[in-house]
Amino acid sequence: MPYDLDHMKSIVLPPTLKALLPPEIQGECEAGLIKKQDRVFLAGAMPVWMFYVISGEVTLERSGMHGESVVLQRTRQGFISEASLKVARYHCDAVAISDTHVIKVPVKALTKSLDQDPAFASRWIHMLNSEVRRLRLHLERLNMKSIRDRLIHLIETEGKDGQFPIPSGLKTLAGELGVTHEALYRAIATLQSEGLLKKEDGRLILKRD
Repeated sequence: MPYDLDHMKSIVLPPTLKALLPPEIQGECEAGLIKKQDRVFLAGAMPVWMFYVISGEVTLERSGMHGESVVLQRTRQGFISEASLKVARYHCDAVAISDTHVIKVPVKALTKSLDQDPAFASRWIHMLNSEVRRLRLHLERLNMKSIRDRLIHLIETEGKDGQFPIPSGLKTLAGELGVTHEALYRAIATLQSEGLLKKEDGRLILKRD
């Protein structure tokens, strides 16, 4: 079941969210904590809140052809399920991979402001464009046949300085790459044996020449 966030009312908006949202919406936002492995929302539920991740990690997941979880989106900071703003029901589950702090933004107020405030609508579109670029990279990665290539692509495009954090472990990362965790372990072991990758302090690090 989704975690009950309604009891957490005190809120401090992060600077990026405060710069994005109009003041009238900021006053309607709420803070929440989702415990590890709890659902933020379930497929089929009606969207009432837009969730902004402050810290922690949330994935959007669907069941694959063989019952495995397929990760559609991973968020460590920013909005999750932006596409749900204009739909009647969620099309996937949102799962907290670690204890996660979020800001809840009311969908009804958000939609109204987007329709009436051109400046806010422009800021929102800019934010969505950044997310589209990230999702395109994700799709490009999933089209790669080699697990090795997918892993290197992930570290290079979404990591920083050749380093990619894996606070929730390799099983979660395997879901993001669309492979089994056994296959990912083998790919990492091969890259380590070749001296191209190392794993330390919850990070994967590409070794540079």
